[in-house]
Amino acid sequence: MNNVNKTLYIPLYGKAYVSKKNIILQDKKAEDIWENAGLALKGKSKSKWLAYYMAMRSAIYDEWVRQEIRNNPNIIVLHIGCGLDSRIERVATKDTQWYDIDFPDVIEERKKYYVESDFYHMLPTDMRNSEWNKCIEGNHDAMIILEGVSMYFRPEELVELLANLCGHFRTIKLLMDCYTERAAKASKYKNPINDVGVTVVYGYDNPQKLAKKSGLLFEKEHSMTPQKYIDELQGMERIIFKYLFAGKIAKAMYRMYEFKKR
Repeated sequence: MNNVNKTLYIPLYGKAYVSKKNIILQDKKAEDIWENAGLALKGKSKSKWLAYYMAMRSAIYDEWVRQEIRNNPNIIVLHIGCGLDSRIERVATKDTQWYDIDFPDVIEERKKYYVESDFYHMLPTDMRNSEWNKCIEGNHDAMIILEGVSMYFRPEELVELLANLCGHFRTIKLLMDCYTERAAKASKYKNPINDVGVTVVYGYDNPQKLAKKSGLLFEKEHSMTPQKYIDELQGMERIIFKYLFAGKIAKAMYRMYEFKKR
């Protein structure tokens, strides 16, 4: 895998870590994959604080996906940049049409742990080209998950992807986390992804502008660190996490935006 693809092991470790502690997110699959992955993370990428943050981020996505499936059981799900994530097992109903999408070498690794079915599909492709739309019918309501991937698209690439999604599907619900521009600049020197060799990322401060350029509508911003998850931490860990990763400090670096097409 290239360096960008190796970043998938950082959230995988975070989910495995909290799952073993029985807090925030239950993910036995992440535990099993991490145990077999044989990758030695180092430095900040294996920080327990980052593990808590990655797990909270995933839990927020899980809640959102569950609710959207309840609202529209016929919606199809595109998890772009799925890595080795087990969201399909955590939240999908047995007849949810689900597409886990990532680069070919990631999907090759993923197929060691997951099996496709009539409802579950793994699509090996680069979403920066338009080949994906030949594999997924467009006459559908679609839910788009962009977890931990927007920062690796150049701004023009992200706008093009969102515009292509908007043009392909009947309706869209989309959730995406983003670095701020300030965080993207700082990431060249101080970011856990540096530990796997990534130094160039991109940030987005204006979701309305992003929506306007792509044809989507900006719906709302989500909290990245809900108090209910912080409260699952114990003692000084709860206090330290709230200071370092929640509130104004965190918001200046990392945001989560919801968009839609009606």
